[in-house]
Amino acid sequence: MVILRATQKVLKTLPESVSDTDVSDTALGDWYVNRITLDRQPLLLLVSSKSRLSILAPARNVKTLPSRIGGMVRTRLERLGVDEQLICAELEAMTVALVGRTRDRSVTGQLVDFAKVLPYYVPIGTARDEARLRLVEDKLADTPCRCSRSDADTIWPDRDSARLLAERWSKWKTVH
Repeated sequence: MVILRATQKVLKTLPESVSDTDVSDTALGDWYVNRITLDRQPLLLLVSSKSRLSILAPARNVKTLPSRIGGMVRTRLERLGVDEQLICAELEAMTVALVGRTRDRSVTGQLVDFAKVLPYYVPIGTARDEARLRLVEDKLADTPCRCSRSDADTIWPDRDSARLLAERWSKWKTVH
């Protein structure tokens, strides 16, 4: 099970289906989601709670996000070069997607920080360009998070995503 931790803006469209105490069974943890507008284009910004890996998507059909999150994560992990078996293990854990309120202020703050830098990465008139959004995702994946803490606590989304998946699903990989 994966939990989409939605901001108030998104909860207006997606009804809550879990409590604050529920947690995801996935290696990447809960996915936080916010609706932002960039260059008059509504977008969804999703961030993994454990790795801070981000996904940018047009804010179309927000009600279907729980059924689409697996495909979005698959595409993102494939672009990172993650092993196919690890991706399959993560997606198997994501077969049930539920919606809840945000609960970790650190991840919510990361959503805000990423949203603030997006205008610098997306030139005016290119927010509708899917290829541009993929480039921005790559830029955010290479951005250190939680830098005010010790070096050991700094999160590098691209590296830590692959590491978390390998640590969690290496046993699954050998069984399947």
